[in-house]
Amino acid sequence: MLRKFVLVSVLSLAVSASAVAQPQDGGDTAAVRTVLANYKSSLERLDLENVERLFAVDSQIIESGKIEGTYANYRDHHIGPELAEFSSFKFADYSVQVRIEGALALTTETYRYSIHLKGKPDVIERRGVATSVLRKVDGRWQIASMHSSSRKP
Repeated sequence: MLRKFVLVSVLSLAVSASAVAQPQDGGDTAAVRTVLANYKSSLERLDLENVERLFAVDSQIIESGKIEGTYANYRDHHIGPELAEFSSFKFADYSVQVRIEGALALTTETYRYSIHLKGKPDVIERRGVATSVLRKVDGRWQIASMHSSSRKP
């Protein structure tokens, strides 16, 4: 009887340790990846329609050393006017790491991108990195903070 009790106890501990070592996130990692993928896809389409829903109203965007303010401000005064000058914007070698901590997600994206400007033969190529904090509110992930930078390859 003691032997059976010890075996059951050891198996219970092993199952508990496995659950701690590999936490289940209820699909949160995939949901966060989808938010970031949707934003990247909108940039590649040069179309910011419906993108604002991906960002918290009180979001903060920082790009290459400049605080841009909320996403709405960034869209209206930076990325929107920029995209209007592009004929294409393509990402390559994209990678994202996601860490869920309760109702927050911490992400790091690395990538290369190329931009073709309208009426210009040259291609702008850069290596980039972005770190973001997403917040889950009412079951929906939104970007609360995004900081990106780039450099010539």
